[in-house]
Amino acid sequence: MANALNPKTESREPESDDEERAPLLREPREGLPEVTADPDALSDAVAALGSGSGPVAVDAERASGYRYGQRAYLVQLRREGAGTVLIDPIACPDLSALSSALEGTEVVLHAAHQDLPCLTEVHLCPERLFDTELAGRLLGYHRVGLGSMVERLLHVRLAKEHSAVDWSQRPLPEDWLRYAALDVEILVDLRDRLEAELAESGKLSWALEEFASVLNAPPKEPRRDPWRRTSGIHRVRNQRSLAAVRELWYERDRIAQERDVSPGRVLPDAAIVEAASAMPRTAADLTRIRQFGIKLARRYVPTWMRAVSRVRGMEQSELPRPNGPGDGPPPVNRWADRSPEAARRLESARATVAQIAEDVVMPAENLLLPDTVRRLSWAPPEETGTEAVGAFLRSRGAREWQIGLTAGPLATALEDAGKG
Repeated sequence: MANALNPKTESREPESDDEERAPLLREPREGLPEVTADPDALSDAVAALGSGSGPVAVDAERASGYRYGQRAYLVQLRREGAGTVLIDPIACPDLSALSSALEGTEVVLHAAHQDLPCLTEVHLCPERLFDTELAGRLLGYHRVGLGSMVERLLHVRLAKEHSAVDWSQRPLPEDWLRYAALDVEILVDLRDRLEAELAESGKLSWALEEFASVLNAPPKEPRRDPWRRTSGIHRVRNQRSLAAVRELWYERDRIAQERDVSPGRVLPDAAIVEAASAMPRTAADLTRIRQFGIKLARRYVPTWMRAVSRVRGMEQSELPRPNGPGDGPPPVNRWADRSPEAARRLESARATVAQIAEDVVMPAENLLLPDTVRRLSWAPPEETGTEAVGAFLRSRGAREWQIGLTAGPLATALEDAGKG
């Protein structure tokens, strides 16, 4: 831990972006495997991976922006002694046998929080995790994308031109499959390099706590009022127009789910906001809004018009409030007026967390969630000593290493702010 707390730790980023680029990784070392897409092939893949040794690298490809939801359309795995396996989870939707074969094996993922939900859907449930992106954050790397980290630490480059394609397409082109196979080709090598750096810097125990927290996190609760996240909604000025955003959003979501397409391909957010602001009275008025000219949006013009008409007939009590319900503190820009004491506490707490994060060389948000700092500052425990602050942080899900670093300094910061 001594190394981790050394404020003079040097940046881990390259000194110059002009350094000669690393060579491009072009082919999997054993060649491109066939896609596993039937029960017999899956049994063979399970046997091979189960008899391999060491950690297993895993990745999943989704069809974000094309399909509704975040299901996996390709799962890639690689393990010493087994090579690389590509599995079609549409043809093989139950990977519980693979999960059993890998029982107790460490799974290596990059940005595990993105892939774990879709892996769980196909019953591939890791028991141990190493997250290479999260390890990079804890080590203070500014660029933690897989390509950047592989190039920096392993001195090879991964092609990324297929990262945003429609992976639900069948058959998948060979160059897409090659890209997918290469994403797990050297993931275990990256893991080994990062583990060594974590150990050297005194942060390995912190990382293990973080990995366990990610792995054991409960499924996210559905968002309350998800329509309030419509891009551009801040331009909607009255409650009736807000209700129109809500009704159009839910109609779009229903259609997108039924058709299994991304909601934005049914109707862009910008179209919802413009229609809600204009409140058109006729289909002709609606279709004058440019975004309603796209194929799917035009097909459902009667649906959109019924939604707007419903809003026009709503009682005032049926309209949504301008600000959604929440259980947290108010927006920070209102604190100075509503509670100057809380504003002083927040300023002091933020500065304290920022300084500790700088000392241990990691982003402040990985040291302590900003929402936790805000909640502590708005409604601190009655007793603001180290033990009480630590208990508060623990109740908000902070890990023990985070509490050990921040509880005492935050207790002091809150006390000092109270004297102001």
